[in-house]
Amino acid sequence: NALIKDGWKITDDPLRLRIGKKDLYVDLGAEKLLCAEKDALKIAIEIKSFIGDSDVSELHDAVGQYIVYHDVLQEAQPHRILYLAIPYTIYLSLFELPLGELLLKNQRLKLLVFDSDKEVIVKWIPMSPIVN
Repeated sequence: NALIKDGWKITDDPLRLRIGKKDLYVDLGAEKLLCAEKDALKIAIEIKSFIGDSDVSELHDAVGQYIVYHDVLQEAQPHRILYLAIPYTIYLSLFELPLGELLLKNQRLKLLVFDSDKEVIVKWIPMSPIVN
């Protein structure tokens, strides 16, 4: 809902990727028209809730999955940008601490931070894929 409110069109739910005989499913595919004369910007979103007992364990799983999806997406649909969507509370508890800051500094992943209660996008990291 936060993507739709931000003007994105959900194109795939889920986004199917195929490599060899293996199918992978990224949570969402979306696009947003940049302007009337240009193509649409396309993104893929993997949504993680971090509902397990350990945020760090959930982070391990999320980053591993992100890397696999990122590399397959680069082969299958290189025009799409992959984002890991996380709740704002997780951003504050993990990514504003040294471990998360290190991952972001080393550009290991792109984040879409959302407020699940308000259903809005709080921030894009490293930055919004849309230049207004």
